Amino acid sequence: VFPKLFSKYRWHFHSEEKVLYLTFDDGPIPEVTDFVLAQLKKYDAKATFFCIGKNVKKNSAIYNRIIAEKHAVGNHSHNHLKGWKVKTSKYLENVAKANRHIDSKLFRPPYGKIKKKQAKALLKQGYQIIMWDVLSADFDSKITKEKCWENVKLNAQKGSIIVFHDSIKARENLEFVLPKVLEYFTKEGYSFKAIS
Repeated sequence: VFPKLFSKYRWHFHSEEKVLYLTFDDGPIPEVTDFVLAQLKKYDAKATFFCIGKNVKKNSAIYNRIIAEKHAVGNHSHNHLKGWKVKTSKYLENVAKANRHIDSKLFRPPYGKIKKKQAKALLKQGYQIIMWDVLSADFDSKITKEKCWENVKLNAQKGSIIVFHDSIKARENLEFVLPKVLEYFTKEGYSFKAIS
């Protein structure tokens, strides 16, 4: 139902080819993002990293590595703001602040929560709002890593946008699931692309 209501947002890509779009939110965090980049490299997989401005500022070397290794980056606000709880002017300021450190017109709202007004303003500024159709739920400490793997394995299909988190909170689940996803879907004939 959501994709129909919010048709201006990108939920997945229509694809005849076996392509998946892996995305990683909330980084860059050296300990976790380094792991992700190493895994992606093994499979010659490209991904999209929705970065938090303050993390980029703090960890610019790893951010530069993401770009050097030909992955895409997107804006995830400067302070991981929940759009529903923030005035539109403050929200837009926060995105603009992140944009000083993140060179991208891709935007993903933290928590997937954004007011219509905020979205409208960002679309007007030329941003593409990127959502997802597969949530790994790697950030959720209440679910097992096996369940997390199942979330992806059972729901991903051609053109899916899959959400992971390169954050400390998600680390344990991510370290279990990401290698499995890369291995399994590669064997199934899929390739992994960055969102352009």
